[in-house]
Amino acid sequence: MSGSIQIHWFRQDLRLADNPALSAAAAKGAVLPVYILDDVNSGAYSMGAASRWWLHHSLNALNQTLDGKLVVLAGDPAEILPRLATAVAAAGIHWNRAYEPWRIARDAAIKMQFAARGIAVNSHNGSLLWEPWDVLKNDGTPYKVFTPFYRRGCLSAPPPRRPLPVPADLKIARLDEGGTGADAINALGLLPKQKWQDQLAAVWDIGEAAAYDRLCAFLDDGFDGYKDGRNFPARRNVSRLSAYLHWGEISPNAVWYAAKDRMDAGIGQDQDCDHFLSELGWREFSHSLLYHFPDLPHKNLQPRFDHFDWQDNPAFLQCWQKGMTGYPIVDAGMRELWQTGYMHNRVRMIVGSFLVKNLRLHWHHGEAWFWDCLVDADLANNSAGWQWIAGCGADAAPYFRIFNPITQGVKFDQDGHYIRRYVPELASMPDAYLCNPWEAPAAVLNGAGVRLGETYPKPIVDVKASREAALAAFSALRAAS
Repeated sequence: MSGSIQIHWFRQDLRLADNPALSAAAAKGAVLPVYILDDVNSGAYSMGAASRWWLHHSLNALNQTLDGKLVVLAGDPAEILPRLATAVAAAGIHWNRAYEPWRIARDAAIKMQFAARGIAVNSHNGSLLWEPWDVLKNDGTPYKVFTPFYRRGCLSAPPPRRPLPVPADLKIARLDEGGTGADAINALGLLPKQKWQDQLAAVWDIGEAAAYDRLCAFLDDGFDGYKDGRNFPARRNVSRLSAYLHWGEISPNAVWYAAKDRMDAGIGQDQDCDHFLSELGWREFSHSLLYHFPDLPHKNLQPRFDHFDWQDNPAFLQCWQKGMTGYPIVDAGMRELWQTGYMHNRVRMIVGSFLVKNLRLHWHHGEAWFWDCLVDADLANNSAGWQWIAGCGADAAPYFRIFNPITQGVKFDQDGHYIRRYVPELASMPDAYLCNPWEAPAAVLNGAGVRLGETYPKPIVDVKASREAALAAFSALRAAS
């Protein structure tokens, strides 16, 4: 194949707009677009079932925007990329950086491999607003507390770059041998065999166009009132952009400026925009933690928690996973996760607190279940979030802050819309007992068609007693530290 050909290796940047690596490749010649499913190097962090389902559809969407010319392969990129480079006589390779420890190690080895062959490898920032090594304290060490990280570190740094357009004259190189298009995507075998995936398909539109549609819908019908409304799971004041950001179907830069330009134009309340931008800051903080503390997914950032008295109760864990704990707001959240591959952020905190504090099960169990079930399963966000909930991470919620699932339900699902949607067996319960059905008189339960222990479980633990036990375990840990 004649001419200057550049390989663009798609990873977590499944889009054409604001894709720095793709734009750089297109500026130098025809582009061979490649996606490689790497289950060789990922080890314990191979994608979960929900992630694979999303990836299948995202690759199909990307392939369509590339007129069916996306090269899709599976295996070790360290073996595949050199083979492709030889096949098309590539002059250079481009990719956007990823920040998981295993990807960093793999990418560094690939760069060395191509350097020895005299082929230029160019990595770009297409996933974060600020690079983790650029946001540090004055002494050069990483931040461990969010507010100074964001306010003092990020906001005092140079602002994020403006989004790039789709390359104006994107010429796609052709690979003479197979591995291209929809058939190659199907050959990856990403779709689960269970009918479970049908539930997800009814909830999500996937791909770059869908990501921008979601952003526009949020800005038009959810952004106003975001600061307070985001805490209520039945309201529309959440962006639901996390999966699109994780897969790179939209860049954080595009989201940042869509919101900021709106505020600068005087549209809406500054407090809503400021809070939304700070949530993008939390995403940056999580990736910074993972970069600087690569053991984050499995090692407590606060070592004293290595000796915490976690319980071993598989029956409790299964009840939690299935949304059968007897606490309606917890069960609603866990069922939302199973049915949609997503969970509202306030509810994530509630179900997480219940697992690690009321049930006293290790946060690793929650991290692993979320990893398999979330369509937005992101190693940095998932690990940092669970360490925050467990009280053992950076800037973590104190262990003695234990979310009461009854009062949380009453406060944030006042009309019961969220609980009734995901726990339909309680749909006829009056609001006064919706979050605590075990306290309802027999006549109320009978009138609602609820038989505790049969149609809906009794609480698997007493919320007050389990709270006291958790605090006692924490006090013992603190005394021993």
